[in-house]
Parts: sequence; structure tokens; C-alpha cells
Amino acid sequence: QVQLVESGGGLVQAGGSLRLACAASGRTFSRYIMGWFRQAPGKEREFVAAMSWSGYSTIYADSVKGRFTISRDNAKNTVYLQMNSLKPEDTGVYFCAADSRYYGLSPGNYDYWGQGTQVTVSS
Repeated sequence: QVQLVESGGGLVQAGGSLRLACAASGRTFSRYIMGWFRQAPGKEREFVAAMSWSGYSTIYADSVKGRFTISRDNAKNTVYLQMNSLKPEDTGVYFCAADSRYYGLSPGNYDYWGQGTQVTVSS
């Protein structure tokens, strides 16, 4: 069982940056694949980024490549999402997710979810 708590969301102007953090409970955090997803009002939850348990492999949505960076600190049981050059279309609730086996883009395949943190980018 893994419990996830996101933090770091807020209001930022277009072009600005935010760093999200997701703190995980449990002693086996290093064995979990971690992902970030987001959901805008009236839209489905969409994939943002994922990182393998080792941290050596990452996947990004095309819409955030070159602007967002996912990282993890297994000693702190935390995964991060550094978001630069933010755009209004990045606005939404950002969720972190964990799974022990699935490494991919489909939210339905992740077993554990945080409660989300709001990111609002003004133009």
C-alpha cells in the first residue's frame, strides 16, 4: 500500500515555473514506477510524465517535452515535477500516481493516486 500527497501547486503567470512534489508513504517507494497526470475542467485525465523505479527511464507527453522534468529522490520517498515555461493550457489539477509494474501512459493502470494539487497559469 502506498499513500501519495502532492504539494507545490499554485497560481503563476505564463512563462513562469512551478515545482510539484509528491511524498509517498511506505518503505518500498523505490520499487514503484511513478507518474504525473493532470486534469483540466471538463476534460479527461491526461498523462504528463512517468519515471521508472530506478530513475533511469522517463516518458513525457509531447505537450510538455522540453519544459517539464520528472525526477525522484528515493531516499526521501518523493517524486518531483519541475515545470518551466508554463502556458495557460497547462492549467489543471495535477495528480501523482504509483504502480509496482505498469510503466506507461494509461491512468487506469496505475494503482495508487494522490488527491491532486491545483496549478493555474494566467495569460
